[in-house]
Order: sequence, then structure tokens, then C-alpha cells
Amino acid sequence: MEKFSISKRYLKHPFHIVDPSPWPFFSSFGAFSTVVGFVMTAHFYDKGSLLMKLGLLFLLLCSIFWWRDVVRESTFEGQHTFYVRQGLRMGMILFIVSEAMLFFAFFWAFFHSSLNPTPELGAVWPPKGIEALNPFHVPLLNTFVLLNSGAFVTWAHYSLLAGYRKQTINSLLFTIILAMFFTCLQALEYAQASFNISDSVYGSVFYMTTGLHGAHVLIGTIFLTVCLVRLIQHHFTKKHHIGLENAIWYWHFVDVVWIFVYLFIYWWGYGTN
Repeated sequence: MEKFSISKRYLKHPFHIVDPSPWPFFSSFGAFSTVVGFVMTAHFYDKGSLLMKLGLLFLLLCSIFWWRDVVRESTFEGQHTFYVRQGLRMGMILFIVSEAMLFFAFFWAFFHSSLNPTPELGAVWPPKGIEALNPFHVPLLNTFVLLNSGAFVTWAHYSLLAGYRKQTINSLLFTIILAMFFTCLQALEYAQASFNISDSVYGSVFYMTTGLHGAHVLIGTIFLTVCLVRLIQHHFTKKHHIGLENAIWYWHFVDVVWIFVYLFIYWWGYGTN
């Protein structure tokens, strides 16, 4: 143990060599169990739903413990040097780009089906029998809510850089409240919709795209909530706040994607009716 600590002390480079961790292996096991359970549930196998729920719970616990270790390495051990932070920023950028490609696939499916609707759909878009949601009701309100949350999270970032701790906490709290309000409005919208995910390709693309975005909103809300707790506990400073910075980038990505979702799925799709 002493030999290991000495080798760490005289490290010849500014990068953080991560200690052996069990969480990547356990996380992959949880993800595998979740997928297998989902497939079993989709094919009506017994215990499939139980396996999926256990896999999700195991994956959630692994995520909590893994990120706890990352927070400890950053805040208490001082392992996140400038070069490590640069690597984390690049990793977040690549992750956001990969998520943008995922949404691009769903937008492609939407335009592929809407620009040339088949005779089975009535040769119109939305298909016959589908009453599209009015984009000037709940979707427009959700747009204002999410854009305002983006403004508040930007305020939080600049307040932190300026050293205004109270303003940073308040603006981040307002962002989280607006994020939860957005989720509640979307749940209300789903409850009032006259179609479901099994109603032709329109229902599938609509719920997969908006549902995927809603999942990102939930993840971003958790991300920002953790950052708020860390901010209250003095984990962030003007020069060292890579966790909050990544959360802000992620939230702006959610905002931008929603603009495209609103313009394409809600407004443009409704206008072709």
C-alpha cells in the first residue's frame, strides 16, 4: 500500500490514472439484465418484467456509486487537473454529438413517413383517424417553459463565474422547478392525447421522439439536482466546476432538441393536416 501511494505521489504526467473499480463490470451486467428483461417482457415471457426492473435498479445503484467515486476524486482528492477536465469536456461533447445523431434518426423517420404518406395511411399526414395535438396549446407553453429554464441555467453559470453564490443557487433551483413543470405538462399532454404509440407510424414516431426527449429532460433534471446539492456543499468554485458545466451543456442540448421537436413534430406536422 505504501509503495502504491509513493508511485502516485511521483507521477510523471498530469493525467488521472483511475484506480481499479468494479462499477464498469456491474453496470454492464445491469444493462444486460435490463435489455434481456425488456425483450422477455415484449414477448410475454414470465418474470421478464421482474428481470427488467431488477436490472434497472441494479444499474441505478451502480451509477450512484460510480459517480460518488468520481465526485470524491474531483472534490476531495484533487485528481481532476486541467488536462483531466479537458478530457471530460471532450467526452461530454462527443456524448452530446452521439445523442444528436440518435434524435436525427427519429426526425428522419418522421419526414420519411410524412413527406410521402402511403395509401395505407390514407395518403395524408397525419394519417386518417389521427387528431394531431394543437401546437399552440400545451406544446407552446412547454416551449416557453423549457427556453426559460435554459435562460435560468445560463444565469446560474455566469453567477458562479462572477462569485455570486446565492444567485447561482437560486437560478439553478428555478431551472429544476421549470424542468419538473415541463415533465408534468408533458404527462398531461400524453393523458389527453387521442392516439397512442400503436396508432400507425405517426403514433410510433410521435411517442418515441417526444418520449426520448422527455427521458432526457428527466436525466437532465437529476443531473442539475445533483449539481445543486454539490453547490450547496461548496463542491464548486469559479475555476473548478466541470460537473456543473457539463450539466449546463447537456441542458442546452435538451433545449435545442425541443425546438426541433416542436417545429417538426408539433407545428409542421399539424400544419400538414
